Amino acid sequence: MSMTGTYRYIPEKPSLWFTMAWSGGLGAIIGFLTAQGDTSLMIPYLLTGGVIFTVLSAICAQYVQSRWAARLLCMGILFAAGTYVFALGYGVAMLLLGYVLGSISLWLSSGRYRLAMPPYATSGDILWFYSFRGLCALVFLFLIGPIIIVIPLSFNVVPYFSFTSGMLSLDPAAFSLRWYMDILTNGIKDPTATLGWWADVWQNAQWIRSMRNSFFIGTLATLLATSIGTLAAIGLSREEMPYRRAIMAILISPMIVPLVITASGLFFFFSKIDLANTYLGLIMAHAVLGTPFVIITVTATLVGFDNSLTRASANMGAGPLRTFFKVQMPLILPGVISGGLFAFITSFDEVVVVLQLAGVKQRTIPRQMFSGIREQISPTILAVATVLVVISIMLLTTVELLRRRSERMRGLSPG
Repeated sequence: MSMTGTYRYIPEKPSLWFTMAWSGGLGAIIGFLTAQGDTSLMIPYLLTGGVIFTVLSAICAQYVQSRWAARLLCMGILFAAGTYVFALGYGVAMLLLGYVLGSISLWLSSGRYRLAMPPYATSGDILWFYSFRGLCALVFLFLIGPIIIVIPLSFNVVPYFSFTSGMLSLDPAAFSLRWYMDILTNGIKDPTATLGWWADVWQNAQWIRSMRNSFFIGTLATLLATSIGTLAAIGLSREEMPYRRAIMAILISPMIVPLVITASGLFFFFSKIDLANTYLGLIMAHAVLGTPFVIITVTATLVGFDNSLTRASANMGAGPLRTFFKVQMPLILPGVISGGLFAFITSFDEVVVVLQLAGVKQRTIPRQMFSGIREQISPTILAVATVLVVISIMLLTTVELLRRRSERMRGLSPG
């Protein structure tokens, strides 16, 4: 401890062997993964990775004081080694690992890793603290890994679902936008024609038609689900509402019941009223699936709502509709928009109901992808999947921004 106006905890520096052991362990893991399951190379790569990372960590801890100098040293050596032994793509990966190695070498050797814990924390507490977070990071990487792999594969110049040697060496000739262009030209008889080409794309390109259907059905289903879900949430939030729990269970049942059962029930019901194989039927079905998300998000927003505001509005002569649009809606709007976005994502990604209710004209993007996987394996599916990933990221980012805005408006977080 030192006193310079305030207490400041200065951790004790660990031994050099501590830093070398953890850095060497990281290098051993990287070497093990580099072997790619080849048992004859597993042990040599594991030892080589451990030795290289241990030596670099010791150099950084003993002789390098600047964090950026340590990063640049490790990045340069690992990039050169990875590019020389394997390929440029592996060298770029090692470049990133060099940045990490240079950072953690000084982080460990200076003892700063203890600053995240109280001064009285034991070594076991610190080990569990970082082990738990490391496990969470591995789970996150396991979940996000398939999405990360799909994106570079969508730029492959050859029709394969694997990384070619040219892609690993970052050869520009190995990358192409041909599969993204195929989204526009798939289904067109003469894609080289210039007269009316965009009109032909809009009407006849299979992927564009599917995308158009997805946005059309998703938008109308979202509007319907948001309207119904918002009104239902407001009604269920009132204390005098009878059988609230039973009604809530019924309204959110589409989230609980297996989707195959829901789709089959909708198919038999819509077939009797001539709504199967129609846009209206799909819109209504997707609205049923999206309404529970709106109800849950709006209900969560109404938990902190001050009902005295509505009573004050009524005392001042405002009717129910004016009170709703002028008082309630501005305060619960972030929750309404968040629920609508979740409803749109549900409709946009749904395929089971579309398989049972949609005809040829109502084919959506997930349905088109399902048909492409069964009938014709093409990397165009990877390009479409990349576009969907980008759209999903944008929508989820919007949801998170709205959530934070809602918390600020309700005083749950600082502005």
